[in-house]
Amino acid sequence: MLIRLLRNHLGPYRWLVVVLLVLQLASTIASLYLPSLNGRIIDEGVAVGQTGPILRLGAIMLGVSLLQVTVTIVATYLASRTSASVGRDVRGSIFDRVAVFSAQEVNRFGAPTLISRSTNDITQVQMVTFMGLTLMVGVPIMMVGGVIMALREDVGLSWLVAVAVPLLALIVGLIIRRMVPQFTLMQKSIDWVNRVLREQITGIRVVRAFVREEHERSRFAEANTQYTGTAIAVGKLMALVFPLVMLVFNASSIAVLWFGAFRVDDGHMEIGALTAFMQYLIFVLMSVMMATFMSTMIPRAEVSAGRIIEVLDTDSSVLEPAPAVTIPGGPVAIEFRDVEFTYPGAEVPVLEGVSFIAHPGQTTAIIGSTGAGKTTLVNLIPRLYDVTGGTVLMGGVDVREAELAAVWSRVGLVPQKPYLFTGSVADNLRYGDADATDEQLWDALRIAQGTDFVHDMPEGLDSAIAQGGGNVSGGQRQRLAIARAVVRRPDIYLFDDSFSALDLMTDRRLRAALEPETADATVIVVAQRVSTIIGADQIVVLEDGKVVGVGSHEDLLIDCTTYQEIVQSQAVAEVA
Repeated sequence: MLIRLLRNHLGPYRWLVVVLLVLQLASTIASLYLPSLNGRIIDEGVAVGQTGPILRLGAIMLGVSLLQVTVTIVATYLASRTSASVGRDVRGSIFDRVAVFSAQEVNRFGAPTLISRSTNDITQVQMVTFMGLTLMVGVPIMMVGGVIMALREDVGLSWLVAVAVPLLALIVGLIIRRMVPQFTLMQKSIDWVNRVLREQITGIRVVRAFVREEHERSRFAEANTQYTGTAIAVGKLMALVFPLVMLVFNASSIAVLWFGAFRVDDGHMEIGALTAFMQYLIFVLMSVMMATFMSTMIPRAEVSAGRIIEVLDTDSSVLEPAPAVTIPGGPVAIEFRDVEFTYPGAEVPVLEGVSFIAHPGQTTAIIGSTGAGKTTLVNLIPRLYDVTGGTVLMGGVDVREAELAAVWSRVGLVPQKPYLFTGSVADNLRYGDADATDEQLWDALRIAQGTDFVHDMPEGLDSAIAQGGGNVSGGQRQRLAIARAVVRRPDIYLFDDSFSALDLMTDRRLRAALEPETADATVIVVAQRVSTIIGADQIVVLEDGKVVGVGSHEDLLIDCTTYQEIVQSQAVAEVA
């Protein structure tokens, strides 16, 4: 998974990677040359008391060292730049992919895990990318080159290399094998902590209202303890690695000095060669140690890469058609033709056999008990979900056969839970039309009955809105969401229970102001209150996902038992 992810995202940086590899190759070759020079200084200069060879070889060593330092700095800079760019690109790819997800895919993954995959998981991949670009050439060349150069110095001590390197690799391999499942559990634990924390922050008012602080603390403590326990388990395994590596490292150095001393004493080896051999063995073991460090990071990055690719490989259930059919211009009708919809994994359809037509210039109201499928029905029009049976037509065109952008551009949606973005009032309203003037924004606020409270804000249209609209009331949030839809001036207005937070007086004024603005548009209103939709041209009554009545208020009072019960329960029959 990790290799696949990097192969897909390192492509634009091939030239950087090539330069990086060349620089690492030069740095590694320079490093391998230094111990040999050092041994020659000892043997040729110090042994006979001559300063000439020392100065000459010392100058070469200084030059090689300066070259190595320069090359290492440049290579590290390029590795940092490349890994940061890869991290940026992967984050962008995840964002682009999630942006085209339907509500079905978003609900399947969940916001907490999508956030952690876009942050923590990408960080793990980015770190491994940096370490890989820094070490992937130097470590193997240093390891192989160190062995070759050590054998050049003395073959008689080569058995030490043959023992130390496999022993070190075996120790590291056994530890890493135990790390992989722990890293998988760790990433899931991060998701759990994120989910609980997000729920506590977004639902803080509910938590306090029901005095559930202790329960939530307990939930978070459980998630936190799970993550902490996993992190400690991983930490214990990682803590074993370096002491064992250093044990093999130091034991090998002692063994070289011990057995090398006998060979020097027997005249089979020079002191300079012994020094060079020990440095080359250190190079080999250092390479193994760096590979070890890299190896401890790869399993977690592999898990993270798998989670990232899972998102990138998930296609939206709402697909662009090829070729696309053009929706007629101007006001268009919305027709539900024997529509059925079943949520993934559900055994019973939420909507079944739904058929009606919402005409331009008319208001079609949807009413029914809680859970009847009203919001689901509205969400099928802009293709937040796709029907599992039947057809939704916009201007006579199946919405699944039209371009997504063409469908969305015709719709002004005010969701059941209106969401405002961080920014100013104007920024939020211009989501409807980025080119709208201040006059158009004020006009939309006038229609939505939001002029007064926006005027009272410190900076009017430039007043700040917190994330989710947390610094305005529920009614103000609804009116800003309605104004945002009005700014767009769409052909189709979808109001999903958008007046529930408004008092009856404001509701009446708002609907009166909306009427001339939506005279030519198709208006679909989902409502709980009969008083909100009593004047609708057409009322569709849903019960258990089925249409049990279609008609005007007066007709339904005569023909539809379900509607009669709703009216009676709200005690508005006399008003009618």
